[in-house]
Amino acid sequence: MNHIVLFEPEKPANVGNIIRTCMCLGADLVVVGYTSFDISDKSLKRAGMDYLSGVNITKYDTFDEFFANTSGEYRFVTRYSKKVYSEFDLSDNNKDYYLLFGRESTGLPHDLLRKNFEKTMRIPMVANARSLNLANSVAIVLSEAIRQQGFNNLATSEQIKGEDFLFEEDKKS
Repeated sequence: MNHIVLFEPEKPANVGNIIRTCMCLGADLVVVGYTSFDISDKSLKRAGMDYLSGVNITKYDTFDEFFANTSGEYRFVTRYSKKVYSEFDLSDNNKDYYLLFGRESTGLPHDLLRKNFEKTMRIPMVANARSLNLANSVAIVLSEAIRQQGFNNLATSEQIKGEDFLFEEDKKS
């Protein structure tokens, strides 16, 4: 199971987009630390659309509490890593993978990164770029994890309108 872990996210719209991504890609969401908004925030609901109820969201006050209550493989996403996210093996569908992302403004705490440096990963960017949007970063890394896992339990063809929907339109004309 994939778990997206956000440390003190600052922007409700980002969290809403991440909730939507988690729901669509079958991941749980964990929030660690303080947030200046709650689940009822208007911009969070707008970005998350009607997907809020489809995602398991867990909140922990501190990283100590988070680590004491979870077990699995932890990966820390940061611009300071020397390894690219695609270098990590995230392929085992029987493991719990916790993909940790930091605040939009400051990232993950540096002491946490230093203690876990071998478990850090980065998204390649042009040399003069500081960072990607948090929601986009989550989508990139989570997409790699589910790709490695063979898109386990995800639809690989259109299910709502039917996999032949595009061709059925031609028949109606």
